[in-house]
Amino acid sequence: MIYSMTAFARVAEQIKNANIMWDIRSVNNRNLDCFIKLPESFRQLEMAIRDKIRKKVNRGKIDCTLNCKILNDENIKLTLNTGLVKELVKTIDEVNSYIPAVKSVNPMQILSWPLVLQKEEANTDEIHGAIFALFDKVLEEFLTVREREGRELKQFTEAKLKTILIITAKVKPLIPVILANQKVKLLAKLEEIKAELDMSRLEHEMVYFAQKIDILEEIERLETHVKETRLVLQKGGNVGKKLDFLMQELNREANTLAAKSVDSETSALAIDLKVLIEQMREQIQNLE
Repeated sequence: MIYSMTAFARVAEQIKNANIMWDIRSVNNRNLDCFIKLPESFRQLEMAIRDKIRKKVNRGKIDCTLNCKILNDENIKLTLNTGLVKELVKTIDEVNSYIPAVKSVNPMQILSWPLVLQKEEANTDEIHGAIFALFDKVLEEFLTVREREGRELKQFTEAKLKTILIITAKVKPLIPVILANQKVKLLAKLEEIKAELDMSRLEHEMVYFAQKIDILEEIERLETHVKETRLVLQKGGNVGKKLDFLMQELNREANTLAAKSVDSETSALAIDLKVLIEQMREQIQNLE
C-alpha cells in the first residue's frame, strides 16, 4: 500500500452535553512532525493523541485540531489555583512597595490571569472517551484519504514511466544512424580543409568521438531505473524517499542524454524525458 502525505479529514459528533469536532490535515515533509491543538482543559490528552498518530503515520507535517463546545454548564465546576493566586498577590504587594500610589488590583484581574481559574467537568471520563473514539474515526478517514491519493499518484507515475519507455524505444533506432551521419559530416569537414591526415590518428579520433556521442548507455540506464521504480511501486510501503532518489537518477541520465545529443530529434526527445521526470518528481514528493 502506498500513502500520500497530503490529506484532510474532519469528523464531528454530539454527545450528551458537548459538541466535539476533530480536524486532521497534512502536507509533505521529510520526517513526521505533529502539531496538535487542544483546548487547555484537554491538554493532558496530547501525548495519547500523538502516540496514536505515530503508530499509523510515518512522514508528513500533521496539523491536528480538537474543537469541543460544552452545551451546558451544569456539570462544570470552577477550581481556583490558590498557590498561583498567593504568588500573584505577593508579587503585587512587592510592586506596590516601590510604587505606593498604585491602586489595589481588582480581583477580576487576578481571576483573568492564565491558569488561575480552571474548569473541571464533573464527568470527564465520558467526554474523554468520546474524544478518543471520535479521534479514532477521523484518523481512519484521514488514512483512507491518504491511501486513495497514494493510489492515484501511483497510477500517475506508472503512466509516466510507460511514456518514458516509449521515448527510449524511439531513440534506440536513431543511435546507429546518428553515428553514421556524424562520421560522414566529420570526414566531409576534413576533406574541406584538405589536410594531410594520419589515418591511424584519424581512426583513434573517430572512436573517441563515437564514444562521446554514444547515448546507448544512458538509454539502458533509463530503462533500468524505470524497471526499479516499478518494482518499488509494486512493493509499496514507505516508498517516498526511494522514489525521490530514483527520480534524481532518471534526471541525471536525461541530462546526460541531452548533453550528448547531436541531432534535433534526439534533443527533442531528451527534453520530453526531462519534462516527464520533473512531473513525476513533483508528485512523488507527496508520497510517504
